[in-house]
Amino acid sequence: MHWRLLAGEHRREIFAIAGPMVLANLSAPLIGLVDTAVVGHLGEASYIGGVAVGAVILSFAFTVLNFLRMTTTGLAARAAGTGDATRLRTVLAQGVGTALYLAALLLVAQVPLGVLALRLIEPSAAVDAQAWAYYSIRVWSAPAALANFALIGWFVGLGNARAPLSTVLAANIVNIFLDLLFVPGLGYGVAGVAWASLIAEYLAAGLGVRFVLRELGARPGHWRRADILNLRSLHQLFAANTALFLRTLLLMFAFAFLTSMGARQTDAILAANAILVNLQYLMAYMLDGYANAVESLTGRAIGARDGASLRGIVDECLAWTVVIALAIALFYGLAGPLAIRIVTSVPAVIEAAYTYLPWMVLSPLVCAWAFLYDGVFIGAQRPGAMFGVMLVAVVVVFLPAWWLTRGFGNHGLWFAFTLFNAARGLQQHLLFRGWMRRGTILEVR
Repeated sequence: MHWRLLAGEHRREIFAIAGPMVLANLSAPLIGLVDTAVVGHLGEASYIGGVAVGAVILSFAFTVLNFLRMTTTGLAARAAGTGDATRLRTVLAQGVGTALYLAALLLVAQVPLGVLALRLIEPSAAVDAQAWAYYSIRVWSAPAALANFALIGWFVGLGNARAPLSTVLAANIVNIFLDLLFVPGLGYGVAGVAWASLIAEYLAAGLGVRFVLRELGARPGHWRRADILNLRSLHQLFAANTALFLRTLLLMFAFAFLTSMGARQTDAILAANAILVNLQYLMAYMLDGYANAVESLTGRAIGARDGASLRGIVDECLAWTVVIALAIALFYGLAGPLAIRIVTSVPAVIEAAYTYLPWMVLSPLVCAWAFLYDGVFIGAQRPGAMFGVMLVAVVVVFLPAWWLTRGFGNHGLWFAFTLFNAARGLQQHLLFRGWMRRGTILEVR
């Protein structure tokens, strides 16, 4: 990689999207960190473990459906590239409509889903009770959370990163205020954390709708019911969504497996892993700012069949992603112990988190490639390739690596997870370079 790419010709376009999205993405995992920090000072590891387990169930359900954002981004970017404002409305309506339909299914299935998840994770009785208290409230945020996926994807496809930034920042401010009001102030415990997050999700959705109306006012077009309900168009949406759904299902399986194996050790290790996973999310969301930029810009370049711009955009975004990854690794190495002490005051949890913190220092350097190329593949509308990459990473790399190193306990678990992320990035890099050599990346799908 040539460091002169940091000052490349696409720098302004990249920063116009990546800058606000880094801030928006950075604030998103703060909900989890603040939730963990608030209960982390209640004196028991079971409170942290309960929020961790409840959150992982919902993260599994919600993030598996995050394909709504990915697909909407790619389709909106193509429509924006051709200047088709009516098509933009169709993409928006189909994305939000799909989100609300899936949210309804999730709410109907919430009890068996929660019971099954807790049986698979097998937490202690104390953690189980706290996890259910959190899950049974927070699950009702599903309509807002899934609609937000579609709205954010639509904005990113248009190159408008300020709207997602505003909605996420507002949601986090409200969440922090309500966490402090409900838990230390009113003594609601884990239930208070869940209510705070639920209210914040609905606030974000309301603000998102307001920004949508403003964006549509600047882009005259028509709502065509026939287009929105067009079976061929919906098939395109669901065909892409099926592959992305399976890909994200595998990704969340890896995170759920990490939590489950930690829960089967001790409550302290479960709680420590929960803190480290939140640091992993924080890192992921920061790096995703450049992935968001490359999603939108890649989609436009492919729509214009401009291979030179496509290569320049990917190379420049990759260079900046590596720089950010180095900065995050340095920060975790220097400030990680302080961050752990801020999040929890439980001695056993602090000691366990310190032990496994080096894996978080290594993680950004390993994960940077996978996150950036996720954005490239989304912009290029290659969901099938994303699924294939994830399948190999989970089945061929992650699970065998865990099995072979399970004698090393939690270190073996984190080693397998790190190798899993490395396998994702390496496969995607080789696939993309092959597409560029053959020119097949410019085939509009």
